[in-house]
Amino acid sequence: MTNGKKKFRLFDAVLMAVVVVLVVESAAPAAAIGTSQFFWWIFLLILFFLPYGLISSELGTAYAGDGGLYDWVKQAFGARWGGRLAWFYWINYPIWMASLAVLFFQTAEKIFGLHLSTAVSIIVQLIFVWVVVFVGNKPVSESKWIMNLAAFAKIFTIASLAILGIYVAVTKGVANDFSLHNLLPQLNVKSLSNLSVIIFNFLGFEVVATMADDMDNPKKQIPQAIIYGGALIAFFYLIAAFGMSAAIPTDKLSASSGLIDSFILLVGNLNWFVILIGVLFLYILASEMVSWALGVNYVADYAAKDHVLPSIFGKEDAKGMPVGTGYLNGIVGTILVVVAPFIPNQDIFWAFFSLNVVALLISYTMMFPAFLKLRYSDPDHERPFKVPGNKFMIQLMTWIPEVLLIATIVLTVVPLNGSQEEISAKMPILIGVIITVVIGEIVVRYAEHKSKVGTPVANHIN
Repeated sequence: MTNGKKKFRLFDAVLMAVVVVLVVESAAPAAAIGTSQFFWWIFLLILFFLPYGLISSELGTAYAGDGGLYDWVKQAFGARWGGRLAWFYWINYPIWMASLAVLFFQTAEKIFGLHLSTAVSIIVQLIFVWVVVFVGNKPVSESKWIMNLAAFAKIFTIASLAILGIYVAVTKGVANDFSLHNLLPQLNVKSLSNLSVIIFNFLGFEVVATMADDMDNPKKQIPQAIIYGGALIAFFYLIAAFGMSAAIPTDKLSASSGLIDSFILLVGNLNWFVILIGVLFLYILASEMVSWALGVNYVADYAAKDHVLPSIFGKEDAKGMPVGTGYLNGIVGTILVVVAPFIPNQDIFWAFFSLNVVALLISYTMMFPAFLKLRYSDPDHERPFKVPGNKFMIQLMTWIPEVLLIATIVLTVVPLNGSQEEISAKMPILIGVIITVVIGEIVVRYAEHKSKVGTPVANHIN
């Protein structure tokens, strides 16, 4: 973290919560659930988002520091489990970055009317990846303006989508049936498989907690940022969902182009306003990756110094920035971007995005039990913010989100109805998850072995 004068104010923290947690590009995959998505948004808002935000506030203020989520799991269950958490928390990032590189190129082609070759596509995507890597390696005090501008870009984009959706709904009607029957949950495999995207849309508040060293009063500012930011985020997600549902019939919604398609249908054509929205969306994709890098890189760096990830993750530059992890992000992202065009019969954005969603959700399955364990094993630790409620309420706030996480992971990766369509869609994700788990276990055990034979971990790049 940076030293000297604190430069990360409450205003910056709230905007960071918005830019980290408000994931605009996943509004379309969530909308693919149909109009029953509104039930699921509210359901998960109450039963997952609320306890998650409160628990993040308690852990983030009681155990403030660069380790964030990793520290909490390590203190509760030991270094090896902390290493597994750090691996899943990290690996989701370069996979996600590759998916957004694909989406960046597809969006640029659409709004500018381009039809470029595969070679040019790969070059553009690689530029996206490495710009994100180099900017993400900068201290938060130098890049906070990027996040602040991105927050306003997200707000403008979603507000425009909502206003246009309301206007079209009043003047021309909506593209989907908003009857009570359709608003109620549809308990079919296809709809339930997308619930993981809604939970994914709620994650990221612990990234704000890792910025504690750059705040004047983190014990007060972190809970405030989560409360204020959470209220804004919930509101924006719901109005974005309405705007998209008003524009496009569910069965015609594309996971990758759904946002831009919605604006085109709402406005009537690809005009200057849609192009402006498209340009803002391109900026949002890059800035989103920068904002998450600030949390993910620090966690991996911290874990490497604890000898639970290989030493390369712990390499830092002269300013103490975790550039080793940053460059690894770029390397993995590059490999995925180059390989992607040769994967047959797949929506590359959706395949990568689904895999990164599952990897991130797996890491959070360790957070809620860690919260409960620390409540009992470390009861005397100072907790400036404490989740309210008696023991029974604390148990509910721990295990309901945990069960929801596990259930959505299973629904996303396991073919349940045996149809050929579902098998072809889910098997690549399931195989990817299994490979990620196996590699992660090898990496963690390797780092553990190297630490026992005395290999140095922390290095600096000058």
